Parts: sequence; C-alpha cells; structure tokens
Amino acid sequence: MTTTAHPLVTAARRLARDLLVPQAERVDRTEVPAGHLEAIRRAGLLGVGAPREYGGANAPVAVARETAEILAGACCSTWFVQTQHHTPVKLIAAHDSPVRERLLRPLATGELLAGIAFAHVRAFPRVPVRAVAERGGWRFDGRVPWYTGWGLNDVMLLAGVTDTAEVVFVVADAREQPGLTPSAPLRLAALTAARTVSLELDGLWVPEESVVLRMEREEFARIDLPRAANASPAVFGVAAAALELLAGTPEGEATARALRERLDGVRRESYALADHPAPHACVLERLAVRTRAFDVMRAATTAAIVAGGGRAMALDSRAQRLAREGLFLLVQGQTADARRAHLASLASG
Repeated sequence: MTTTAHPLVTAARRLARDLLVPQAERVDRTEVPAGHLEAIRRAGLLGVGAPREYGGANAPVAVARETAEILAGACCSTWFVQTQHHTPVKLIAAHDSPVRERLLRPLATGELLAGIAFAHVRAFPRVPVRAVAERGGWRFDGRVPWYTGWGLNDVMLLAGVTDTAEVVFVVADAREQPGLTPSAPLRLAALTAARTVSLELDGLWVPEESVVLRMEREEFARIDLPRAANASPAVFGVAAAALELLAGTPEGEATARALRERLDGVRRESYALADHPAPHACVLERLAVRTRAFDVMRAATTAAIVAGGGRAMALDSRAQRLAREGLFLLVQGQTADARRAHLASLASG
C-alpha cells in the first residue's frame, strides 16, 4: 500500500493508532461514541474534500481515499458513520442552492454531521419514498430501509421520487419529528455499532429552501452507474488491516506477503479505472476489478482467522471483527449490476 505525504493522512494514522484501533473491539460490541466523531472532526477529516473557501481542506482524491482506508481498517463502524457525511458535502458544494450558503461551511468544518437517506432511489421502478410538491415545499412518504448514524448526525440528505420520475434531494433534520419516525436500532451481523435504523416517513414536510437538487431519475441512474461500479477504499483498508495482523503471526508472514502483492495490484488498477476521464468508460472492467478486490479482501480476512485458530472465534478477536466487516463491505453500496457481476464471478470459480 502506498503512503501519501499529506497532513491529513498523518492525522488519520495517528487517530487510528491512538484511538480507533485500541477501542475497536469494544466499539464493535456497543456503538460508535460521539467522541470518535469529534476526534475525526478535530483532525480535519470531515472536510477532507470540501472547498477551502468554506473551511474544508480541498485535498486531492488520493488523500481522501487513503484516509478512508486508514479509518476503515482501524474501526469500520466509525468509518461508516463518518463516510456518510462526505456525500452531502460534495453534492451541496456542487450545486448552487440556498442550502449551500446556509450549511456548507458548518458541514465542511464538521460543526454539523450529515447522514444520507437516498440509496433506495436505486430500487426504481419501485419507489420506497415518494416526494410530492406541497405548500411551498415537499412532502415525503414511505420508508427509508437503512439510515446510519442515527443519534450522531445533525442533518440528513434525503431523496424521494415524484410521480413524474424526478428525484428530489433535500436536507432535513436528523431527528424524530412530525412525519418522521425511526425504528429501534437494527441488530446486524456486522457494524451494529454504526447506529443504523429504518425511517418511516408519513407526511414529512421540508421547505423549498431546503432543496439541494432535482434531477430526472434516468440522469441519477446514469451518474450512479460508474460510481457504484468502483471498489470502495474501505475494502482495501480492511484487507490491509487483516494482512498486518496476519504478518504478525508465526506462520503468516509469507502468506501476508503474497496477498499484499495481490492487494497492491488490484488497488492500483481500481483507482486507475475510477480516475478514468470518461466516467462511463470500462464499467464492466470496473465491476470485474471490484469483484477481484472482494476476493483479495476475503482471502486476507480468512487467512487472519486461520492464523488465529480457535482464539479468532472470541468476540474480542480483531481477526473475526475484520472478517465480519469484510462481509458487510461485500453488500455495502451494492447495485443490481454489481450483484450480478459478483455472483457470476463466484459461479465461474
């Protein structure tokens, strides 16, 4: 794995070493503490890609990727809560709206923490959340199946689909209120600590000045396709953490060395494809590389379990936590195209 020379990468490594890794097993069995997010904010990592004029770092994409790898490898639950924040920041920064002038600075500096509630738009033609223009704003009805960071986030980027297949993105307060009811926290095989709930929307009303963007559903799908075909930096972070653990065992050094070469290769290829100047180029190749990244991650986490023996089954074992986090990453951000590509690869052996 390469190391980018940047103060934010240094800060992320220090944060991982001093706070996230030592507490990761405890966090995994409980929940992400607000103090972890505050430490990430103080390190400047909530504004890694945000515009400098609004208080962000405007760091290169390589820095954003490497800091994500570091955080995910240290404590994937904490990474998953904070990674939600970066999409609203990016979207709000990219579109001229009243929301940008009102919220971009507190989001870029981390004064406010944001979550996301729009992955359900990918279910079209099924419409889990419907948006209807009403009273100088928008009414939202339906169910958000997954919302991460409940109780930690201040605001959320929410999307619904209209009867004319337009996607409406708004910023709403991330709290229980008339028209918005959270479920109890979901108990999951991995990342339960990330405080994930479902949200029932029954007439949630959001004013027009809270609209970030409106776009046709087909345009959303066109933009989403290449982005969702890329491997997440978290996959490389969890795999690298597993290989570090493996290399420290009496019999694992040679295996770790071989798997690290495979990991470095697929990482370079994945990021090169993600940086392709034509976003829709090589989508099938991106999906294939994403699947190969999963293969290496799965091999790395499995090897850490094997090297750990029976001790790896204990709930305080780092190896089994990384293996469960790897399982989560197999389906995080999954689209129908990604699922088909992954299943076809598994069937071909």
